Amino acid sequence: MTYPRSDHYDGTRFFNPETGPGPGRRGGFARVLRRRFSRDPAAWAKWPKLVENRPYPPLGARDGVSFLGHAMFLIRLGGVWALTDPIFSARCSPSQNVGPLRVRAPGLGVGQLPEIGLILLSHNHYDHMDLASLRALRGRFPGVRIVTPLGNGAYLARKGIGGAIELDWWESVRLGEVEVTITPARHFSARTLRDQRKMLWGGLVMKAEGRQVYFAGDTAYTRAFAEIGARLGAPDLALLPIGAYEPRDFMGAVHMNPDDAVRACLDLGAKRAIGMHFGTFQLTAEEIGAPLRDLAAARVAQGVAAERFFTLDVGESWGF
Repeated sequence: MTYPRSDHYDGTRFFNPETGPGPGRRGGFARVLRRRFSRDPAAWAKWPKLVENRPYPPLGARDGVSFLGHAMFLIRLGGVWALTDPIFSARCSPSQNVGPLRVRAPGLGVGQLPEIGLILLSHNHYDHMDLASLRALRGRFPGVRIVTPLGNGAYLARKGIGGAIELDWWESVRLGEVEVTITPARHFSARTLRDQRKMLWGGLVMKAEGRQVYFAGDTAYTRAFAEIGARLGAPDLALLPIGAYEPRDFMGAVHMNPDDAVRACLDLGAKRAIGMHFGTFQLTAEEIGAPLRDLAAARVAQGVAAERFFTLDVGESWGF
């Protein structure tokens, strides 16, 4: 499928307007695989096999978010329940026999969720687009709507998950009382070695009843953060990735580190920010506790209060 040419689509493949080294270039998926499978095991910290989740009270009827692990949040806004990049599977991989194995169970299982009306799907990487989870959600909530960047809806339809709404960067859709806008991100896409950058990646802004939540998906630091804040208004809450960032010479082109994430919070003008994309799957070289330590240092270095940019434990909620 082709789309109109733009500043991020050349008629064949999507690309980042901001260029740089790393896996976001042509052939990037192959380089990611080579790095993952050729890395010296001694460079990896020893992670616990399983971290037990603590019980937390549910979000209830108030607007806010619950962190379910990795990039998955349960959001309640304007009376609508939404999920971001849902993954309930044990591994983020094409196979449940190999690949990164989760060290934290999801904060809630599919059977424990409230009536989900909306799924915000940022891009097609296996730790964000998990087909088994999407099928399970569609089975339990047949009317759930999926909003995603260009190309992902057609791919899902080929996999038996139809009806997703595809949007380009800056396009919006209104679903009842909720408006969703796709925003730019600096990343890339691939499910196989043959479909690199055939599907678009992006963040999503969910607006309802005068509040807005920005979900960044996967992204490197980008000048688009300032534009998002200027065009759509300062988010009441920004959900920003803080993990999977080492080594920087390779990952810096597609993933933020905590210092980048704090800069992004300031560029957006976000009233509050919550860190994500850490402590669930071992994806890159930093050890499991590094994102939290580096976030604390970045807040101090940039003068951002802990109550403005913080993290939640898996299963923990925060309300407006």
